[in-house]
Amino acid sequence: MSTAATRTAGPDHLWTVDEHLEDILATVRPLDPIELQLLDAQGCVLVEDVTVPVSLPPFDNSSMDGYAVRVTDVAGASEEYPAVLTVIGDVAAGQAESLHVGPGETARIMTGAPLPPGAEAVVPVEWTDGGLGEGPVTGMRARSQSPEGAGGHVHVYRSAEARAHVRAQGSDVKAGDRALEAGTVLGPPQIALLAAIGRGTVRVRPRPRVVVMSTGSELVQPDEQLGNGQIYDSNSFALTAAARDAGAIAYRVGAVADDAETLRSTIEDQLVRADLMVTTGGVSVGAYDVVEEALSSVGDEDEEGAGIDFRKLAMQPGKPQGFGSIGPDHIPLLALPGNPVSSYVSFELFVRPAIRTLMGLDDVHRPRTRATLTADKALTSPKGRRQFLRGTYADGAVTPVGGAGSHLVAALALADALIVVPENVESVEPGTEVDVVLLG
Repeated sequence: MSTAATRTAGPDHLWTVDEHLEDILATVRPLDPIELQLLDAQGCVLVEDVTVPVSLPPFDNSSMDGYAVRVTDVAGASEEYPAVLTVIGDVAAGQAESLHVGPGETARIMTGAPLPPGAEAVVPVEWTDGGLGEGPVTGMRARSQSPEGAGGHVHVYRSAEARAHVRAQGSDVKAGDRALEAGTVLGPPQIALLAAIGRGTVRVRPRPRVVVMSTGSELVQPDEQLGNGQIYDSNSFALTAAARDAGAIAYRVGAVADDAETLRSTIEDQLVRADLMVTTGGVSVGAYDVVEEALSSVGDEDEEGAGIDFRKLAMQPGKPQGFGSIGPDHIPLLALPGNPVSSYVSFELFVRPAIRTLMGLDDVHRPRTRATLTADKALTSPKGRRQFLRGTYADGAVTPVGGAGSHLVAALALADALIVVPENVESVEPGTEVDVVLLG
């Protein structure tokens, strides 16, 4: 992480959403590339183009279970006048020895097996009597159960054109082709391709390790009994899940009490497994909001730009925010507010782009679109604040879900979009076009 964040504003400065995000993205740097085994590289981003060393398929092979034939030997074949060919053997997938199909000959061939020399096409077994002499068959019997084995004669009831049911060498990709571009996120299909071309390892940026912790003495873990004045800790679960959804390896730390020394110690203990730290709660100005107190001495005072800067943003929800670096390795930390909606909206706007930047992706933001507002009445928004309202988006229209309260978790669970109301807009009438951040 770079430590040259642009923290030049005074303590009373009201940061815009864009200023805060720009500061984060100017500070966070992609993780250094490493070589990983294929399955360990799932979800990671390639840092170099991958070239195909061997064509796929590497040889002409059959796409059907059937018989490898010469075209002239089955020309004009029909059920009334079948072509009768001598079966010289089997060609199975992975078989090393090679048969040669001469005039009037054929070889039983299995799907994926190499086309033997002399053969020009494959006749599906369903077009033959399977060597049984009892008319068309529906499939090829297992070799162990087939008394005729791979010898005798077979009746072929249809003709075949050259290359019929043959997968040509290099018909998928050819040696020297570019298989995958740098910047590709490796999912199951990409890993399959890498394995198919013989790559056992690949050079990628690793998935960032994100540690998430909630703060607050009132927080209780799910499945425990609630006492007076207590609530369940939902934020750490929501943000850990969101970090994983963004592509990170995320670790959830149980809620930490409102004690500066305990919080400081917990954070320092977690630094060993973090590329990014996220806290939620304790960033307001209440007497028990201890995150700022706890983090004031965690940064490296000898390093320019290190430490955590606590700010007020011109946004709703999510006005109080913190950002900076901590510990000797200058691990980036984002301190989010504690209200559930505030923390989740803040994650989508600031933490997700930071995670995607660490991964080395070019496009780090959620997609945005324009949509027509569908609502029973006008939406109101505080002057000078950029408001983010939960909504559902479909077919070019967006509908608000729930109210503006930053505690409305149930409404958040129904939303798949954020409706953006600009700072200079105090009312939005139904039918107006609005900016929408798509969360799905």
